[in-house]
Amino acid sequence: MRFYSFIIPVYNRPQEVAELLDSLSRQTYRHFEVLIVEDGSTLPCKEVTAAYSRQLDIRYFAKPNSGQGLSRNYGFARAKGDYLIVLDSDCLLPPHYLQAVEDHLNREPLDAFGGPDRAHDSFTPVQKAINYAMTSVLSTGGIRGRKKQAGPYHPRSFNMGISRQVYEQTGGYILPRKGEDIEFSIRIIKQGFKVGLIEDAYVYHKRRTSLRQFFRQLHFFGRARINVGRYHPDEIRLVHLFPLFFLAGMLAIPLLWLWQPQLGQVLAAGYGLYLVLIGVHATWQNRSVRVGLLAVVAVVMMLVAYALGMVQEVLGGKG
Repeated sequence: MRFYSFIIPVYNRPQEVAELLDSLSRQTYRHFEVLIVEDGSTLPCKEVTAAYSRQLDIRYFAKPNSGQGLSRNYGFARAKGDYLIVLDSDCLLPPHYLQAVEDHLNREPLDAFGGPDRAHDSFTPVQKAINYAMTSVLSTGGIRGRKKQAGPYHPRSFNMGISRQVYEQTGGYILPRKGEDIEFSIRIIKQGFKVGLIEDAYVYHKRRTSLRQFFRQLHFFGRARINVGRYHPDEIRLVHLFPLFFLAGMLAIPLLWLWQPQLGQVLAAGYGLYLVLIGVHATWQNRSVRVGLLAVVAVVMMLVAYALGMVQEVLGGKG
């Protein structure tokens, strides 16, 4: 029976931490501890953590802000588990989560693993639309969380577990932010560790609560992809450039319409078909026309924001 350590860096999210701890208290597999790492918050969650001290084996740490990557390392260094699981504070876990991990590792040992993210029934229409954009097979977000994907599976830190050996050999994260989880996953794979997806170890990832926040997040993700490319140039692939192609094509439509009307009409029709497909698929998947319409907006925002982030990072933008 393995012992697990959940490492949760937190920055100004006491309410979300309360919801996450509540979901952890409902786990059917009980052999685990929780480490909350307060990363320089001005809205601490110490009282929230203390409220769960009788239900969970939980420890609370407060430290100056250093970014989520180094805060996870802080937790790794203090954890007791055979496996160290990092979660984002805006996640909820189904009760079977840890049992699914234990069962999978008994059948198929892994050095590192990740799990998918899903939309909870309680999520708002905007959150469900954002979740669709980030996980759909019709957007670049659908690359994650699937076994059948291009190249090896790369766990992400909203839902990622590593063995103690992985931590000791790699030293954990080397970036504080801006693609720190992608870089870490790439380094784990390059060092020869066995990495895989545990499909039933999913989380409900709340992500952002507004489209404006979502745009800012994806702009940052675009910058992160370029930043990771500085450490692993071979990991910038054609699929990662899709948002740039999408933005370039969208900007080209009005110009082509003026100088090459037929070509402009064909390109516009292609974009229209793609967006209609997104809307229909999201509507069917969520059983909601409203979510379907919002998903169209979310996918466009995701691709444009990601592309603009990549451009800014290449041009040496600050922030």
